[in-house]
Amino acid sequence: MQPLSPAPIQAPISLLEKTPVILEALLRGVPAEVLQWKPAAERWSIAEVLGHLVVIEQLYGERLRCIATEDAPELGKYVAPSESEMAKKSARAYLEEFVVLRRPLIVFLNSIPAAAAGRAGRHAELGEITLSQMLHELANHDLGHFRQIAELYRAYAFYPHAGPFQKYSQPKP
Repeated sequence: MQPLSPAPIQAPISLLEKTPVILEALLRGVPAEVLQWKPAAERWSIAEVLGHLVVIEQLYGERLRCIATEDAPELGKYVAPSESEMAKKSARAYLEEFVVLRRPLIVFLNSIPAAAAGRAGRHAELGEITLSQMLHELANHDLGHFRQIAELYRAYAFYPHAGPFQKYSQPKP
């Protein structure tokens, strides 16, 4: 049985390119109190989600560059920053940092030939990871956090004021 061909890389790159624009549009003008609100002590605020996106952008950006330019690079394990590290900046500062990191990554990714989709690195825990898989995971990750940010925003800013319409939705921040 032959291994599956790697999925094309243009779809995830297209989504990754849209992420900063979507986040900037969604969060433009949102009050700081909404961006800092946590639904529970163990849950993240929008600001903390944005901080997490910065951390992942740095890690995955490095991994993607290594896979694209090196032969079978070793990929380090993700080590989550502490909660106090995540609360160091404002949501706006994290969003600006994310945008600054994502733009050059998109330029780099758009320079990679489609045939590079099968290039791979080695992860200690996950084994072989192809460029295509890494890109699809990052796009999947972005979409998951869009949903999380939208649920936090909706639960704090709009749902409590929806009156009788609350019976039609139950935000899950």
